Amino acid sequence: MNGTRWRLNVGLLSGCFALVITGNVLLVTVTALVGQQLADDKSLVTLPAAFMWLGTAAGTMPASFLMRRIGRRAGFVVGAVIGMAGAALAAQAVYVESFALLCFGIALIGVYNGFSYYLRFAAPEVVPDAFRGRAISLVLAGGVVAALLGPWLAEASRDLVASHTFMGAFLAIGGLAAAVLVMAAFVDIPKPSAQALRGGRPLSEIARQPMFVVAVLGGVVSYGVMILLMTVTPLAMVENAHGFGAAALVIQWHVLGMYAPSFFTGHLIRRFGVLMVMAWGAVLIVACLGVALAGQAMVQFWLALTLLGVGWSFLYIGATTLLTEVHTVAERAKTQGVNEFVIFGVAGLCSYLSGSLHHYFGWDMLNLLALPPVLIVLAATLWLALRRRAAPGVSRAAD
Repeated sequence: MNGTRWRLNVGLLSGCFALVITGNVLLVTVTALVGQQLADDKSLVTLPAAFMWLGTAAGTMPASFLMRRIGRRAGFVVGAVIGMAGAALAAQAVYVESFALLCFGIALIGVYNGFSYYLRFAAPEVVPDAFRGRAISLVLAGGVVAALLGPWLAEASRDLVASHTFMGAFLAIGGLAAAVLVMAAFVDIPKPSAQALRGGRPLSEIARQPMFVVAVLGGVVSYGVMILLMTVTPLAMVENAHGFGAAALVIQWHVLGMYAPSFFTGHLIRRFGVLMVMAWGAVLIVACLGVALAGQAMVQFWLALTLLGVGWSFLYIGATTLLTEVHTVAERAKTQGVNEFVIFGVAGLCSYLSGSLHHYFGWDMLNLLALPPVLIVLAATLWLALRRRAAPGVSRAAD
C-alpha cells in the first residue's frame, strides 16, 4: 500500500473515531442526568451508563471474529447500523419515559462501541511497522474533535425536542453513527490472506506472556478508573452547585486531556519506550486522585479530570501498543477480543458501581478506591520494564 493511501486510511479511521467519541461524550454528559430523570431508585441513575459498557463488552468478541471473517470495513459498517438502532430506541425511551427501554437502547449503543473501538487496532494494519504506535495515536487523536464538539452538542441538543428534555441528544447520536457508516465505507483495509490466518498459539499460552498481562492490566485500570470517576462527575458537580454548563466544560477538558496527547504520544513511545509512557500515565492518574481528594471546588474538578484524561491517554495508548507486540496475525482476533472483553466488562462494572458508591459514600470514597489498582499497574509496568532491560532480546511476536 503506497504512502498516500495509508495516510488517507489513517485519516478516515481517525475521522470515524472522532464521530464515535463525540457521541460518547454526548452520552456521558447526559446519561446520568437522564437516568436521574427516569429512575425511581436514584441509586440506579448510572445503570444506563453501565449497560453501555456491558454492551461494549458483549460486542467485542463477536465483532473481532466477525471482522476476521468479513473484514474490518464491513464490520465497522455493521456496528454503525447497530448504533443507529440503539440511539433510536434510547430517544423513544425518553419520549415514553421508560427507564428499562433507555437501558436497552444504550446497551445497543455499547455494542456499536464494541465494534468501533477496533478502529485503533485497524490503524497499525495499514501502516509500516515503524509507525504502529504513531498510527494508533493519530486515530485516537480524533477524540480532540469530540472534546470540542461533544459538550457543545449536548447543550445544543438537550432541548431539541422541547417537551422531552435530552431526547434530542440521542437523535444526535444516531446521526453521528450514520456519518460513521458513510465514512467507514471508504476505508481500505487489506484482509489477511487465508494462509496468514492459519495456526497460532492457544490463547492460554498467549495469556501467560508477561507483556500480555501488563497490557491487559494497563487497559483495564486506565479505563476502569476513568469510568469510575468520569461517570458521576456531572452528578458530583451539580450536587456542589456548579451547574450543568460547568459539568459539560469539565467533561470537555477531560476529553481534551484524553485525546490531545495522542498527537505526540506515539513519538514519546518511540523515544522513551512503551512501558515508560505507561508508567507516566499511572503517575498522572495518582496526581488526579490527590487533586480530587483535596476539595470539590470548580478548579479542582477541572484539574483532576484533566489529569485523569492525560493519564488515561498515556496508559491506554501504551497498553494498546504493547498488546500489538504479543500476537501474530493468526492470533489477532482472539487476543484483541479477550483484551476488549475484559477492559469493557470491567468498565461496565465500574460504571454501575460508581453510581451506588457515590450515592452511599460520596466523591472522596470513589477516589480512595481508585488508588490501589493504579499503584498495582504502576508497579507491574516498572517490573516489566526492568525485566526487559535485563533481557533485551524480548520483542514483539512475528507477523
